[in-house]
Amino acid sequence: MKLLRYGNPGQEKPGMLDDNGTIRDLAGVVDDIGGASLLPEGLEKLKKLDSNSLPAVEGSPRMGSCVTGIGKFICIGLNYSDHAEETGAKVPPEPIIFSKATSAVCGPDDDIVIPRNSVKTDWEVELGVVIGKPAKYVEEASALDHVAGYCVINDVSEREFQIERHGQWVKGKSCDTFGPIGPWLVTPDEAGDPQNLDMWLEVDGKRYQNGTTKTMVYGVAFLIHYLSQFFTLQTGDVISTGTPPGVGMGQKPEPVYLRPGQIIRLGVEGLGIQTQKTVADSS
Repeated sequence: MKLLRYGNPGQEKPGMLDDNGTIRDLAGVVDDIGGASLLPEGLEKLKKLDSNSLPAVEGSPRMGSCVTGIGKFICIGLNYSDHAEETGAKVPPEPIIFSKATSAVCGPDDDIVIPRNSVKTDWEVELGVVIGKPAKYVEEASALDHVAGYCVINDVSEREFQIERHGQWVKGKSCDTFGPIGPWLVTPDEAGDPQNLDMWLEVDGKRYQNGTTKTMVYGVAFLIHYLSQFFTLQTGDVISTGTPPGVGMGQKPEPVYLRPGQIIRLGVEGLGIQTQKTVADSS
């Protein structure tokens, strides 16, 4: 099952994608794709629907973030050994945890705004995990029972803000539009093994990232187990699980960073594709 949110920013409606790729309106069934609809009983209710009986959505509406009501946007750093190598970092003995501000969340195809004074805005294709049933002190063996679904995330990062300006990474990760999520939230039964998904990213048609979740240092089940030892993972929380090699800062002989007017395309196997244009901050 592929769940989504469509419409103008701040006015998104819930929907699902049917087997023919048509968006079906869920507005009369659930309030939104978030909260109770992400719990096991909420997802079970949606699975029982006959999508062909739901109203079809005309045209090609804007897609919003595939989940709303995000309480925590948690990210994992250096979670692919080959990405750690390209950035000159060591694989950490425990997961590196940082947060993105939820104000960074945007639709999968919205423009990415390069912030004022940025010189090193970078890209990162990642597998996103959305929590359904809350998780506290869970065992790794049962951790995936707490997943509502998976999605594509572009963990956009300003490397100077993140690394060279000292302090925590959050300021280089949380600029407005630095968290495109979607287009769909794909339920676990359809997404398959989260540790066996191909992922890729292109800028202006050039393939920079070509990886697979097989090479994660810490897998999804372990991450949920690990994070739940420190705080409760609540319904709607999002975990962005790290990126494979090929980011701009790792390019040789010189790093490559984003500038206004470029097109980014990225995807994770079975979870859809994002397409974004980079624009200068005009505010």
